[in-house]
Amino acid sequence: MPRRVLQGTVVSDKCDKTITVLVERRVMHPIYKKYIRKSKKYAAHDETNSRKVGDVVSIIECAPISKRKCWVLVDEKAAAKPAKKAAK
Repeated sequence: MPRRVLQGTVVSDKCDKTITVLVERRVMHPIYKKYIRKSKKYAAHDETNSRKVGDVVSIIECAPISKRKCWVLVDEKAAAKPAKKAAK
């Protein structure tokens, strides 16, 4: 089963190696057929403490790291770079 990837905004970086990410999504109300914004906060692992409040980040599901933390920060810089091939 593929791991979920979510995108959200950092709302807290007070903990060591942990950030709190607010993820908002739009769902349609079943009766009124109007879109509603729902949000949820996730604790994510940030190994280098590089993200600050207000940053837009992507997080990915992982094995539980602690009681509340089962998400890890996706490093956009590493994902954006293509892997270098060895020269022959």
